[in-house]
Amino acid sequence: MDARETGAAPVPDSGGSAAPVLDSADGATPDGGRRQRWLTLAGIAAAVALLAAFPVMFTDPTATSIGVFTLVFMVATAAWNVFSGYSGYLALGHAVFFGSGGYAVALAARDWHFKGGWDVFGLLPFGGLVAAAIAIPFGLIALRTRRHTFVVVTIAIFFIFQLAAFNLGFTGGTSGIELPLAPFSPTSYNDPFFYVGLVILILTVAMSWAVRRSRFGLQLLAIRDDEDRARGLGVKVGRVKLTAFVLSAFPVGMVGGLYFYFLGQIFPQFAYDPLFDISLALMAFLGGIGTLLGPLLGALVLEALQQYFTQSLSGNGTYLIAYGVLFLAVILLLPRGVIPTLTQLIANRRARTNIGLEGTPEPTIPSGVAGVTR
Repeated sequence: MDARETGAAPVPDSGGSAAPVLDSADGATPDGGRRQRWLTLAGIAAAVALLAAFPVMFTDPTATSIGVFTLVFMVATAAWNVFSGYSGYLALGHAVFFGSGGYAVALAARDWHFKGGWDVFGLLPFGGLVAAAIAIPFGLIALRTRRHTFVVVTIAIFFIFQLAAFNLGFTGGTSGIELPLAPFSPTSYNDPFFYVGLVILILTVAMSWAVRRSRFGLQLLAIRDDEDRARGLGVKVGRVKLTAFVLSAFPVGMVGGLYFYFLGQIFPQFAYDPLFDISLALMAFLGGIGTLLGPLLGALVLEALQQYFTQSLSGNGTYLIAYGVLFLAVILLLPRGVIPTLTQLIANRRARTNIGLEGTPEPTIPSGVAGVTR
């Protein structure tokens, strides 16, 4: 690992070679590192506490329903980023996992005679497993191609699943499938869905963090930077990509089941919706694709605003204009995404501050003036 990765500045040591010197201004000292970790943990705890308190602070069903939809997309975008963000392969077929997870939960609840309530939440891991199982042959086919061709293949497979859902008998076709009605209190009906979605989100973010900090994550990043070079260095490229693809499918399948259980019914045109994949990509790019927090921020902002505009301004289509203008402004002003842009701005400001401190000239004694001390 070189000095750029550790935040160290290389300077010559006594033997003439470059030795890293830690810059305390950047928090690279042991105390600074511990302080940074504690600040990070405190920020995470505060964010989780705020999310957990959301249904308590906002009891309006409209607000909590927006919260449920937002959590669903935060999970899906974070999971999508585990594959597409870290590997550099833009996938536009995750709606296959979303819809398949929803159908798996709906069919299991119907055929196994679930009455509705908390028991249906127990089927969500089953929906994730079905999505992950589908991702194996899906990935084996699609990942034989590279980059742009991969995008086209994922779109083609998506439409195969969409047409199959319309025409297969067990999916109900255009009639769809009804899910059991959850017997929750009308005043707090959305709350169980919200908290289950929050738990799935925490687990998904933990998975993304673990992948990013692992050797497996470094292999994905190597593939993103230069796949041929990564293969030459011994990375099992096909196996690594397929594993990440399957890992990303599991949470998407779970929230697919949660989403359609919340709605109470599932139809092919909504289960396999091409706008779902486009939304995931836009949310990730907005916040910062390939980062841990960027996709979460993008989904939080875009989905919450989209739901709010849809419910508030849907009468005349104004919400579409407002949504488009907002997204266009962010893309033009922050093309790298919010998180990377802010990180770069902070780094540049620290660098300017350090240069200013190090470059302050010392006072000099004018030549020919005697008896002056510093």
